[in-house]
Amino acid sequence: MRVHVCRLLVRTEEQMASITTCLEMHPRDAKWQRLPSVDVCQGSWADLSSVFASPWRHGWLARASKLQRRLAPSLFNSPIDQIYRAAATASYKMSSKPDEKVYHDNGRFTRPDSTFRNFVSKDANSQFPAEAGRYALYISPGCPWAHRTLIVRLLKGLESIIDVYQVHMTMGPDGWYFSGEGGSLPEDPLHGFKTLKQLYLKADPAYTGRYTVPVLWDKTADVLVNNESSEIIRMMYTEFDHLLPEPLREANRPGGGLYPARLRGDVDALNDWVYHTVNNGVYKAGFARTQASYDEHVGALFASLDRLEARLAAHGEPFLLGAHLTEADVRLYTTLARFDVAYHTVFMCNLKSVRHDYPRLHAWLRRLYWDRDEGGALRGAFHRTTAPYIGRYGHGYAHSRWKIVFGEAVPLVVPAGPAVLMEAL
Repeated sequence: MRVHVCRLLVRTEEQMASITTCLEMHPRDAKWQRLPSVDVCQGSWADLSSVFASPWRHGWLARASKLQRRLAPSLFNSPIDQIYRAAATASYKMSSKPDEKVYHDNGRFTRPDSTFRNFVSKDANSQFPAEAGRYALYISPGCPWAHRTLIVRLLKGLESIIDVYQVHMTMGPDGWYFSGEGGSLPEDPLHGFKTLKQLYLKADPAYTGRYTVPVLWDKTADVLVNNESSEIIRMMYTEFDHLLPEPLREANRPGGGLYPARLRGDVDALNDWVYHTVNNGVYKAGFARTQASYDEHVGALFASLDRLEARLAAHGEPFLLGAHLTEADVRLYTTLARFDVAYHTVFMCNLKSVRHDYPRLHAWLRRLYWDRDEGGALRGAFHRTTAPYIGRYGHGYAHSRWKIVFGEAVPLVVPAGPAVLMEAL
C-alpha cells in the first residue's frame, strides 16, 4: 500500500486497517494518483498528511470529520491523536488545490494586505483621473470594508459619478458572486462575469490572493484600480470635489471634512489601533481556531471598546474626535452596526454588548443610524446603507464562520437574535 501523510508510527494491524479504510474512501479519485507517496507497513513511520490534505473541495475539517467517523476509535483516543491534529492543521496550509485560500496561521486568523493600490487623482493628466462615470465600485453590502465605501459615496453625493455593482450577500465556492438575488446583479454588467474571481483574474491572470470587496474598477481603461477600502474612501472625499456642488466639497463641510488637516494625526492614530483590535479584532476572535488565539483577541477587542467609551465620556462631544464627523467615525461605525446582531452572537464576542454595556457608544451608533435626513449633513448615508441589510448580517457571518472555521463540515446554524436589530434613540 502507498500513502502520503504526517509522520505517524503504525503500531498495530488495527491502525493499518484504518489507514487502508481512509484510502478506500475515494478509490476512483484521480487526484490521489498525483500525490507523492511512501511505502507503509506495520512498525514503520507513515507520512499521513495527504490523507488529511487531499484536494477535496470543502477544507480539511470536512475531510477530518469523515475520516474520524471511519477510523478505529483507538487511533483517536491515544497520543497519536495529537499527531493527527497537528497533521490536519498543517495540511490545511499545504492544500494541493492551487486556488484554495489559507486563512489561518497556527490557529490565528490572518488578513493579508490588499494587492491593488493605484490611486485616482483630480489631476486630469494622471493615469486614473477623477471623471464622472469612469469608475465602478464592486461591493457586498454585508462586508464592513465595502460598507465604508458605500457610506462615503453617499456622504459625498457621488451616486451619479461612481457606479455600484452589488454581488451576493454571502460567498459561494469561488468567493463573492453575482446571483440576481437580494439586490445582487445577475452578472457583472461590464464583462458578463458570474464571480468576482473572474474580475480579479482579468485584472491579473497570475493573481493568487483573496477575491475581496470592495473593488474600484476603471471602466475606461478596463483595469482594477484599488481594492483597499481605506484608500478608496480617501479618494472619494479628496479627488472628486471638483465634480461636486460647493456644499458637498470637503472645504465646505462642517469641521473641515472627513479628514481635516488639524486632526489628521489624531484620525490616523485612532484608526490604527481601532483597525487592529476592533475592525479586524472581531474577525481575529470569531475566526480563531485555537482557544489561546480567541482569548487573546477577544480580550483586546473589549479593552479597545472600553477605551472608545471612555473617549466619548471624556470630551462629551457627539463624535469620536469632537463636534464633527470624521473618517474615524465612518470606519468604526461599520463594525459597531454589526456588533450586537452578528459579532456578539456568531463570533462569540460576548463579554459585553454595545446596547447594554456601552451607553455612550450605543448613543453614538444610534445617532448615526437613525439620521434619515437625506438633505442634512449626513445625507442619511448610515441608515440608507445599513437598514436594508442589517437583518441579514447574522446569516452572513454565520455562513462565513461555517466556511472558514468549520470548512462546511457541520450543519449551518444561524443565531435567531437579537429581536430588536437597532434600538430607537
